[in-house]
Amino acid sequence: MSPVLQCFRPVALFVALCLPGLAIAQPQPPANDPALLDAEIKPLASRALLIDLVRTPAGLFAVGERGILLQSIDNGASWEQLRLPTRLMMTSIAAADGELWVAGHGGQILRSSDNGGTWTRQRIDLWTPEAESPHAGAPILDLAFLDARRGFAVGAFGLLLRTDDGGSNWTAIPLPAPAAAPEAADDAPATEASDWLFTADDLELDAETDPHLNAIATTLEGVLLIAGERGAVFRSRDGGGQWERLAFPYDGSMFGLLAWPGGQVMAFGLRGNAFESFDAGDSWSRLDTGGEITLQGGVALAGGGALLVGNEGLLLHRPDAVSPFRRTVFQTPAGETPVLSSALPVEGGFLLIGEKGVGVHAF
Repeated sequence: MSPVLQCFRPVALFVALCLPGLAIAQPQPPANDPALLDAEIKPLASRALLIDLVRTPAGLFAVGERGILLQSIDNGASWEQLRLPTRLMMTSIAAADGELWVAGHGGQILRSSDNGGTWTRQRIDLWTPEAESPHAGAPILDLAFLDARRGFAVGAFGLLLRTDDGGSNWTAIPLPAPAAAPEAADDAPATEASDWLFTADDLELDAETDPHLNAIATTLEGVLLIAGERGAVFRSRDGGGQWERLAFPYDGSMFGLLAWPGGQVMAFGLRGNAFESFDAGDSWSRLDTGGEITLQGGVALAGGGALLVGNEGLLLHRPDAVSPFRRTVFQTPAGETPVLSSALPVEGGFLLIGEKGVGVHAF
């Protein structure tokens, strides 16, 4: 896959590498810095790279590259670009109680109280060479709001932020570190090795202490779950006050989380791996996805159903919690099979967004 196609929400760190000019700024950014400029209105914005999608009473909203923000009031049949006050990539959009938030590169979080008409920048954290914090410039990768006041943002390098005032103030929250590996016994036999050779133990990957956090979700009962790279999964049962690191049966990256009532949750991501829990993460079972194509996003459906989307136009659909996934491929009118990032059900099928913008697939 080309570097451009790898610039995607679950791996937004790659976007910073692909488009470094959009991720780096001066301590006092000039007025013409892309982070502070209004997004340009483009006639083909609905065909641009789009990352996240949300349904609200005011319609559908989608965000993506170069500060693109789209609204549809006819269930996805047509789209209007709204002006967002940034040209950096926006990776997430969330809604609660009539409020909208978008977040993305430059550590930015913006809020609108009038359905996207005007925006207030609540947070920005641009990287500089003098920055001491490991989170400086870290992109926000996902948002979750419990209501119009209580919300969470997750991002690169273990970034977890919390607000209790609708985003006017954001506080960084530490997460539990992985358990320390047991030390070798004092009488363990020595192994012969050259000074310049690594042993098998040297090459073993340790658990990530500051994993990129790719997704956050909340259950109907108020349990919060976070998933990230290297099998890092965290849970809070008290609305985000205390967090615990969960045992997870896969040490690769998870890019998405879905939740249903009753403690049913699903995590999915790298190489087609997907796992489901019916006890809010205490135990997990592997799901058969029929292949190793990476899964990027999805939507929970009634009765435990789900649609997962991913690379190469992959769609995995199941109508309920007990049915197996049915595997199909989405193609654009030009016959392309783009990377897909998110989906929502619409009349007659599903609205899809991703590398080639907006599409519709009927099952």
